Amino acid sequence: MYSRVYRVALDESEEGDWASFDAFFTRRLRDGVRPLAAGPTAVLSPADGRIESAARIDDDCVFMVKGRPYAVTDLIGDATEARRYVGGAGFVVYLSPRDYHRVHAPVSGTIHHIRSMPGDYFPVNAVGMGHVPNLLCRNRRVSIQIETEAGLGCVVVMVVAMIVGRITTIGIGARDVPFGAHDFAEPIVVSRGDELGAFHLGSTAVVLVEKIARGSRIAGLGPVRYGEALLHGPPPAAADGRGSAAVAPAPVGPFGESRR
Repeated sequence: MYSRVYRVALDESEEGDWASFDAFFTRRLRDGVRPLAAGPTAVLSPADGRIESAARIDDDCVFMVKGRPYAVTDLIGDATEARRYVGGAGFVVYLSPRDYHRVHAPVSGTIHHIRSMPGDYFPVNAVGMGHVPNLLCRNRRVSIQIETEAGLGCVVVMVVAMIVGRITTIGIGARDVPFGAHDFAEPIVVSRGDELGAFHLGSTAVVLVEKIARGSRIAGLGPVRYGEALLHGPPPAAADGRGSAAVAPAPVGPFGESRR
């Protein structure tokens, strides 16, 4: 009944007989149904869903989502880490009830810690986003920081919604990620597209990238699938020791980035 009501694409799943609703909801995809965007500097969408917002992070470490300001510090729970993203970009991907609900790495790199923050369970649909100020920072959420080989940061924030029972992630065996900071003595190595975690009912994934990791934004607002590119970073051959672009000025894109 659920799959018919929400038009779930069951033919994309690797199995078709689930022991529970949770097993159905966190179903895995068949190999090959989500090819990864080409290009070593592409930052991938971590999930199936709809891109509801794409905005520059300003000098106050704030970005706009549907006309409302969101502070990166509040979202990820660490003021020092948040400052890295000044001049970067933030993307909000809303997962509807029909979508695949596992979340994947937008970039390759290492995970040194995961932070789980308590909060509310407001709905993150259009009604909730339009009526609850600072909703993404008020709801319970889990922040996963990925460090690339070039020393660039990319954060995936998994934000819960109404009725969401729990979040599970890579590196933490608990049924739900316990509140607090979880540091890994041995950093977890991930490749772009690797699974990071799962929502055990629908919600939203927020992706933050540093300024020096940004290039031309290639995904507009609207439907997106995990593995499609949100944006491309600067070409590796045109980067210095920290990955910042070392090329001549070029046309300016939506966030003020080079459009080469």
